[in-house]
Amino acid sequence: MREWRGVGLVAGWQVSASVCFYAVFAATAFLRADFGLTRFRTGLAVTAVIGGYTLALFAAGAVVDAYGERRPMVAGLLMMAVGCVAVAFAPSYPLVLAALFFVGVAYATAMPATNRAVLVVAPEGARNLAMNVKQVGVTVGSGLSAAVVTAAGTGGDWGTGFLVAAGVAVLVALVFAGYEGRSGSGALALPDVRGLLSGGSYRGLLVAGFFLGAAVFTTTGYVVLHMTDSVLASAAVAGGTLAAIQVTGSLGRLGGGAVADRLAIPAATANARVLLVQAVVTAVGFVAVTLVGTPLVAAAAFALLGFFVLGFPGMYYGCLTALVDDDEVGAATAGGQTAINLGGLLAPPAFGYLADTAGYALGWYGLAGCAALAALALVPLVRE
Repeated sequence: MREWRGVGLVAGWQVSASVCFYAVFAATAFLRADFGLTRFRTGLAVTAVIGGYTLALFAAGAVVDAYGERRPMVAGLLMMAVGCVAVAFAPSYPLVLAALFFVGVAYATAMPATNRAVLVVAPEGARNLAMNVKQVGVTVGSGLSAAVVTAAGTGGDWGTGFLVAAGVAVLVALVFAGYEGRSGSGALALPDVRGLLSGGSYRGLLVAGFFLGAAVFTTTGYVVLHMTDSVLASAAVAGGTLAAIQVTGSLGRLGGGAVADRLAIPAATANARVLLVQAVVTAVGFVAVTLVGTPLVAAAAFALLGFFVLGFPGMYYGCLTALVDDDEVGAATAGGQTAINLGGLLAPPAFGYLADTAGYALGWYGLAGCAALAALALVPLVRE
């Protein structure tokens, strides 16, 4: 089924999964208000969902390589639905964190399975664009979750947004049950981590992924709080800003994929070059957002930043999957996503601490440094 209809089906799955996973990023301001949290404790909500995601990644990658992508994708959506319902009805913040951790575990099926699936269905000559179309599902889903949760929260019940996300997940799981996909090896085995790490290019991608993960997860986790705290924007404007950066991030992914497909060089190098440009401009963008102080101008600045900082994953996975054989995509994706998630685990609480003690500007400067370090890690791969 190498056609765009198949790519659209996989992207649709990614949309629904991201609606569930990214709902917490839009709910941070409501969680802080309802449970009386500091910015640091608010950041733990992001840590919980990314923590579950990270711990389950290698297991998910091994399952995908062994049994194919179809069953893990259907089961993952149903598990995410259960987790979102649990978040909506959790009576205390610790239970909210536990439910978010479960949502993260369920979402671990996403990248190993969809990266494998998109390689199966991508039209000839459009591998990079197809990967980025699939990755647009992440930003579209997170943008939809921002709109749904913000609307529910401003109406007085943010938990309703999670219930909507759960309903969408169940419906899409039923639709996706008809997807055939490609069978796996049939043998469940531990990923060959040592073999993957033997490649210098793969190691460089892991380093870049760590710092880019710190940038993207912290941006999506704190843009709403920055808008409400620093530039005194309303909750509606702050939520709209989060949705806007998801839209521009989608455009960045599509644009990057189209450019990479047109470069007459190996796929790994083409993706690495585009990724390097995205990292450099992201570093500049983080400094720029500290220089604006009115709601509408700040929203526009973050929207422009989103084009680059949220535009990188398609390039990252396009580069990563070009470095390994198709039967190693699940394990390789697990390693790359783990690097991204580790950055996402460590950076949001650190950013929250800086915001509490020294203000938001210092936190954004720190993320600018992260993006610059990611660019440096990519230089050897670009030269190859």
